[in-house]
This record gives sequence, C-alpha cells and structure tokens, in this order.
Amino acid sequence: MALVSTDVSDGVLPDPVKFVLNWGDRYSLWVFNLGLACCAVEFVAASMTRDDFGRLAVTPTATGPREADVMVVSGTVTDKMAPAVQRLYEQLPGRRYVISFGACSNSGGPYWDSYSVTKGVDQLIPIDVYVPGCPPRPEALLQGILRLQAKIAAETTTETTTETARSAAPTGATPFTTPLLRPPRAGR
Repeated sequence: MALVSTDVSDGVLPDPVKFVLNWGDRYSLWVFNLGLACCAVEFVAASMTRDDFGRLAVTPTATGPREADVMVVSGTVTDKMAPAVQRLYEQLPGRRYVISFGACSNSGGPYWDSYSVTKGVDQLIPIDVYVPGCPPRPEALLQGILRLQAKIAAETTTETTTETARSAAPTGATPFTTPLLRPPRAGR
C-alpha cells in the first residue's frame, strides 16, 4: 500500500513534488539581461565576482531569451522598443519571471514626461519584482533576486510534467511522446 498517491492524472501534484520542483526552479535561474540604458552597467557590476551571482545559484550568462528563466529589464523603455520587449518576453520558455531594474523601467524615471518613453515596463509585460533606484546599486539587484527566489518558493505547481512540456514546446513542435525503442515488427 502506497503512502503517497502517485496518480497525477487530475493535474495536482503531491506537496513533496511541488517542493522539489520549486526548489529546482528557485536555485537554477538563468538570467537574460535586456539592458537598455545606464542600469545595464549596474547589472554587469552585480554579475562580477565581488557580488557573485553564483552564491545565489544564478547564472547571468543566458545568451538569449530562449535559454533564460528570468528577464531583467534594465533602463528606459521607449515606445519604439516596446514591441521588441514584448517579443523577447514571449520567447521565454516555461515559467517566466521578470525583474524591472531601475526607475526608468519601473515608471519612466526622469524621462517620464517624454512623448516617446513608456511609463513603466509593467504596461507591456507582467513584472514579478521591482528594484527601485536611479541607477540601483548592484546589491539592490541581488536583493531583488532573493525576493524572486522567495516568490518562486511560495508558488504552487498544479501542472503535470507533460502539461509543462507542452507549454514550453516551441510553436509548431510537439512534445516527445514516442517511445525510445520501437517494438519489433511481427515476423522478424
């Protein structure tokens, strides 16, 4: 007799499985920096050895949005750049997290009254963590990552692994459902 039900056909995972999945997501973040202005320099400073993203289990070297878990929008988002920001957000696979880094990406910053500045990136995409400052210090970004990790730890996972694989599959692709070995043909 099993103590824990392993049937996840109803779409609800047992609590220990939720904990392990959230722990894995929390401590294996790949960050894609969308550096648009001066805050991008502070992001680079935060990723240097003095502050060490590695001790937070964060890899700041995702080469593109398709390899990242977290997108950091740092700097002024102009109306002309807004479609590109949305497109990059849509390219993030699976569970998507966004950190708005700096006053310009939070609310337009000192350029809020300009005709061409988006009044906060939250008008374009959903934001998980806001990091204030103009420009914020590197330690503020590390604090924002810690807050994001706490938010991930508190999430409840209700999807089965196949549903997650389907949502993470690129458009036009189907998740792997065929067996690794084909059964032998009859008569051979």
